[in-house]
Amino acid sequence: MAEKIRQAFASVKGYVTRKDEQLPTFQSEEELKRQKRIKLFTYIGIFIVSQIIVMTVFGLTVMKVKTPRVRLGDINVQELTSVPATPSFNTSFTTQIRVKNTNWGPYKFDAGTATFMYQGEPVGQVTIPKSKAGMRSTKKIDVTMILSTDGLPSSTTLSSELNSGVLTLTSQAKLTGKVELMLIMKKKKSANMDCTVAFDLSTKTVKSLQCK
Repeated sequence: MAEKIRQAFASVKGYVTRKDEQLPTFQSEEELKRQKRIKLFTYIGIFIVSQIIVMTVFGLTVMKVKTPRVRLGDINVQELTSVPATPSFNTSFTTQIRVKNTNWGPYKFDAGTATFMYQGEPVGQVTIPKSKAGMRSTKKIDVTMILSTDGLPSSTTLSSELNSGVLTLTSQAKLTGKVELMLIMKKKKSANMDCTVAFDLSTKTVKSLQCK
């Protein structure tokens, strides 16, 4: 009888020992699963943050629409005459109307007009044809200008300016159009030109050209 009791205790002790040996293995598997879940959530978080950064940069650069700029190019004087006594002047020259588009999409603009003025009074103008400035590029339009004082109101300052040897004119233009992004988004933009040209009457050349 005592022998049977000892065998029973030994059997129970062996069972408990085996259970204790199996417990660490079970806990290790649970720990591995937990670590895998943590890694998965970490990767998902990193992916979401990176996508937010990419979309933010994309929105601040590619999708941001900037106003195109219109400027005069180099001026090549073909003829320039002036008579201080009258006073009057006539000039013809070639230049370029440059439409600079820094957007990530084309800028399509309607026809416009560039006007040259002396103290706010027009002395000549040229038509800028309907065209397109490509993505992050400059559209160059060759034009020939013919300016004269015909129809200009009498001015005492013009005579003094012609006698000084330097004739200063201003040029303005406005183009209206749309910037197209990703073939789906169109944003209206108006581009303005405001330039000042100083002609050297003695050398018949351009002394300075400044555009805002």
